[in-house]
Amino acid sequence: MNRFILRQSLLLFLTAVIWGVAFVAQSAGMDYVGPFTYNGVRCILGGLVLLPCILFLDRLQGGRKEKQETDAEIRSQVADVTARHGRQLLTGGLCCGVILFTASSLQQVGIQYTSVGKAGFITAMYILLVPVMGLFVHKKVGIKVWIGVMFAVCGLYLLCMANGLNLERGDALVLACAVVFSLHILVIDYFSPKVDGVRMSCIQFWVCGILSLLCSLLFEQPDVGSILAAWKPICYGGIMSCGVAYTLQIVGQKDMNPTVASLILSLESVVSVVAGFLILDQTMSGRELIGCCLMVVAIVLAQLPDRSKQRITDKE
Repeated sequence: MNRFILRQSLLLFLTAVIWGVAFVAQSAGMDYVGPFTYNGVRCILGGLVLLPCILFLDRLQGGRKEKQETDAEIRSQVADVTARHGRQLLTGGLCCGVILFTASSLQQVGIQYTSVGKAGFITAMYILLVPVMGLFVHKKVGIKVWIGVMFAVCGLYLLCMANGLNLERGDALVLACAVVFSLHILVIDYFSPKVDGVRMSCIQFWVCGILSLLCSLLFEQPDVGSILAAWKPICYGGIMSCGVAYTLQIVGQKDMNPTVASLILSLESVVSVVAGFLILDQTMSGRELIGCCLMVVAIVLAQLPDRSKQRITDKE
């Protein structure tokens, strides 16, 4: 595993850790506000957090550009590239924002009608759906990744499912959420090499936040008092889960196999169990510990280098 893959994998793992702990914040936030209100406020907060980051990065890049002398022709070419980049950035941000709104809304509403364990397992089914959907856009994966997917699914089942799986109303909503999250991963995989990841993340949060708040006005009765009462889980959800984690996902997924990325991100289920043990004093059974081990095996197996490709590289 080269340094680039290791760095990207660590970024995605950190994303999974933040999202895993966010289950605690998400559960606490729902005690005060509705799902659309929670998603709307935290996404707007996540977008606000990224604005100073973008300004800081622009200043750094601006200082570097001032040191470079360019003639009129080069400046014209740069302007053309910037215009095309801007269109792609806006398109990517809008697409990711609408998809994120759909997925997060389905998850938040579905959790109200099913258990957290079932929701965690069904949502993590995107690790199976991503490679299947990726085949339609010519994303090939090796046999080790497929075996890793099987291990991960078994691990998630042992980790989250205690009494079988009956597809009820909440389960169907969360399953639809998993399908949409799979599409979200593939869309990020498409746009992340072409645009600035931090900017695209900021746009997607504003889009998701505005759509969520509009739905909260239609279907809920949000009030400032309830939002202020839930400031801790909302701040964690907005600053860490949205502003930090989703940006790390976009940056970490750049030039990474989307199936491998989804396997690493699925570790959020493992982290949520650990967070529940550390924060909420929830104990883990032997079954859940075996599930954690299978998840770790899946991640390691999926990232083992392909021997055939390694031989070709060595010959070159």
